[in-house]
Amino acid sequence: MIKKIMVTGLCTLHWGRLQYGNVGNYYIVEPLFRLLHKYYPEAEIVTTFQMDENFICRENINVVPMELYYAWQCDDVGKAEKDVETAQKYVVDTDSVKLTPYLSCIKDADLIINVSGDMWGANAEHVGHERFYVDCLKMKATQILNKRTVLYAVTPGPFPIERRDLALEVFSKFDLVVIREKVSFDNLKKWGFPLDNVVWAPCPSFLFETDSNYTSKWIDLISQSDSKIIGFTFGGFNMPVGPYDMWPRENAQYDVFIKIIEHIINDLDCRICIFSHTNGFELPPHFKLINGRDFTILSRLYELLIEKNECYKEKIILINEPLLPVQLKTIIGKLDMLVTGRVHASVAATSQCVPTVFMEYDRRVIYSDKMLGFSQQLGLEDYVCMPGNYEQIKDCVDRCFFHRQEVREHLETKMTEIKFEADSIVKDLGHYE
Repeated sequence: MIKKIMVTGLCTLHWGRLQYGNVGNYYIVEPLFRLLHKYYPEAEIVTTFQMDENFICRENINVVPMELYYAWQCDDVGKAEKDVETAQKYVVDTDSVKLTPYLSCIKDADLIINVSGDMWGANAEHVGHERFYVDCLKMKATQILNKRTVLYAVTPGPFPIERRDLALEVFSKFDLVVIREKVSFDNLKKWGFPLDNVVWAPCPSFLFETDSNYTSKWIDLISQSDSKIIGFTFGGFNMPVGPYDMWPRENAQYDVFIKIIEHIINDLDCRICIFSHTNGFELPPHFKLINGRDFTILSRLYELLIEKNECYKEKIILINEPLLPVQLKTIIGKLDMLVTGRVHASVAATSQCVPTVFMEYDRRVIYSDKMLGFSQQLGLEDYVCMPGNYEQIKDCVDRCFFHRQEVREHLETKMTEIKFEADSIVKDLGHYE
C-alpha cells in the first residue's frame, strides 16, 4: 500500500507563482492532487509546490519548504550534489550516515512524482541557473535510495550537451515516464533515450473544471454579442525576437498579429477577445492579483490596433483585469473559436469543444513541440501554425472558422477518450510495470 506520495519537480516555484501566476500550471496541479486522493485515498501527499493555505486545506496536502528542492540560491548545486553523495553512503551504511534535509523528507515516501512540464531539459535554464542539473541530481539521489520515481505529464528535452549523460542515466531509471504528447516518442528516440519505461497519457489539465456559477461583464459581452467572437492570446515565447521577457518591444514585432486580427475583423466579420493566460500578483500581507507579463504585450497589441483604426474599439474586447484560472477557463468556454500561443489556453478551449488554432512558440526564441503535440493527440494538427507566418496563420484561422461546427463535433467525441485516459493513468503511477 502506498502511504506517502511526494510531488516535486521543476514546477516547484516561489509561493503563489504556480497557483496565481501561470494559469496553465494551475490547470495541471489541481486535477493531479484530486486524482491522487481518488486513487490513493490512504496516502499522505507531500509537495514542494508552494500553495496557499486555502489550497492546502481544500486539497488535503502538506507543503514542505521549497529550499529542499531548489531555492534560486548559490548553494543549490552543492546541496544537490551532497544529496547524491549522502545517498550513496547511506545505502552502504544506513545506521551511521546522517541524511540531508531532502533525503530525510523522501526517506519514507513510497512514490515520488516529478512534475516538470516542458522544463525537463534545456528549457529549465529559462527559470533558474543549473535548474535542470539540480533536478537530475535530486532524482538520482532518490533513485539511489531505491524509491519508485515517476516523471509525469512531461514534454522532455531537448537536453543540454553538458548534462546529457546524467539526464540519460536518470531518465533510464525512472520507473515510469508519462509523456503528454506522442511526438515526444519520436524526439526521445532521435535523442537516443530509451522508450522501455515511457507511456503516453494526456495532460491532467484536460480535467480542470469550470465554474458554472461564475458571472462577469466579460461573459455578458461575449454572450450578448451579435457577431462571432474569436479569442486571441499569446506570450513572449511567440514573439519574433527574444528573450521572452523583453520589454519594451518594437512595434514591428506585432505586425503579423495585427494583420491577422484585422483579417478576422474585416474579412470574417468577427469580434476579437484579447486576454492574458498568465497573471502577476502582489505578495502577502497585501496579496492581490495584478496583470502579468503577457498582458503587457497584449495590451500593447490592442493599443496599436486602436491607433491604426479607432473603429476597432467596437470590435475588440480587451480583458484588462487578472482572473483566476477557473474564471478564465469559464470565459474561454463561451468563445466561438480561439487562436492561442499558450498551450494550456488551447486545453481550456478544446476540453470545452471550442475550435482552436494553435500557434507554435517561435523557435528563434525557444524550442518546443508542445503545440504540435497537444494538437496531434486531438486530431487537430492541421490547425497548427508558426507565429511569424501570416499566410499560414490566416489559412489555419479560415479553415477552422469555416469548419468550426465539424471541429466542435469532432472534439465532443474525442474529449471523452482524452479525459478518460488523463484520469486513468494516475491509478497506474504507483504500480505500473
